[in-house]
This record gives sequence, structure tokens and C-alpha cells, in this order.
Amino acid sequence: MLGRRWLEMTWRDGLFLHWPVDPAVVDETLPEGLSVATHDGEAYLGVVAFVMEDIRPRGAPVGLTFPELNLRTYVEGPEGPGVYFYNLDADDRLGVAVARRLFALPYYRAEMSAAAAGDDGGVRFRSRRTHRGVPSARFDATYGSTGEAFTADSGSLAAFLVENYRFYAHGNRLYRGEIAHEPWTLREGTAEVRENTLFAANGFERPDGEPIVHSAERIDVSADRIRRV
Repeated sequence: MLGRRWLEMTWRDGLFLHWPVDPAVVDETLPEGLSVATHDGEAYLGVVAFVMEDIRPRGAPVGLTFPELNLRTYVEGPEGPGVYFYNLDADDRLGVAVARRLFALPYYRAEMSAAAAGDDGGVRFRSRRTHRGVPSARFDATYGSTGEAFTADSGSLAAFLVENYRFYAHGNRLYRGEIAHEPWTLREGTAEVRENTLFAANGFERPDGEPIVHSAERIDVSADRIRRV
């Protein structure tokens, strides 16, 4: 449950790409205190891209807007189930610096853009990691929506993949954060992925097969501060 609503923001242009993987492949990469979560026996690795719009302390009149890209999986943790982040690349020099300095979290500076692509509401999202001293990472995809809008049914695979309100990340120790928002409004999506080196940058082989693709409508989000586990 969310404590103090410390930050307010809007997320837009959301893309979820998910690949099923052997749970053992994920479990061996997790820090002490976390174990892999599965749905029908499968673990999942997800690449998630979106724009964080107007992120600001609650009550502040003006915020920052920048794209973010992460590689994630789903875990059971000491304070409940949640997302585990392998990396959080962001086009926000100050935020990345603060997260790394205070918590040694896997935030990395990147040059990013998210721009309209065509006349059908598609988005082209590009990212090139510029952070020194860490593996390089690139991502380039154009994505859009198909089908009717829906919210994920409880217990469904879509809910397992997107309806997560707690996250864990490991820096100088294990940390967790809490967020709050209405259920995602999703659509089945299409994605042309030209380049994606996030798996290699985090020590994974690229999963076999094509990803499960969802696009997400914009959503207002509140977040508490990051806390030690």
C-alpha cells in the first residue's frame, strides 16, 4: 500500500514487450531476498518504454518530462510481489545522478526520443546509453495499437505482466518503491524492433520467439520515496 504520495507524474506512450523464459535463468540473476515469480510455470523478461511526463514533488507547479526504458522481471520479495529492475535508462541527467549517488541503483544516462510515427498514433522510441563505465545499450522500435481497449482481468497473464505496484532494485543494498494508479488501459500492440541490446547489456541471451506486445494509454501515477528493504 502506498504511504506518502511523494511524487506525481503522468506516464504516456507506453510499450510493454514480454518474453517467456525458463524461471531458472531469471532466478540465478536475482539478489538475496528475491525469488522469481511465474505465471503458468513461466518467468518473463520485459522491455518497457514510456515517457514520464511532468514528474514533480506533490504540490509543485512544474515538473520534468523525459523518456525511460527498462529491462525487468517479476519477483516475490520480503515485502510482497513486485517488479525487479535490471536497468533503468533515462534521459534525465539529474535524476540518474541522484539515484546512483544516494542508492547506487541501476540508473543509466541515455539519449532518448519518443516521437509520433505516421498518422495512426504510432510512436518511434529510440535510446542510446551514454553512461560511462557500463555496458552500452541501444533500443530502436516503432510501435502502435490494434484491437479494442481493455483492462486486464485479475489472474490473467496481462495482469501479471502490467498490474504491479511495487518494485525492487539492487544497488548498495536492496531497495523497494511503491506506486499507485488506476488499472492500465491496454491494447494489443504491434512493434517493429530494429535494435535491442538490453538483454546482452544485462548478461542474458535474447529469448526465443516474438514478444507479447501491449501498448498502454496515458495514466496518472503517484509514487512514494524509495526505501531500504
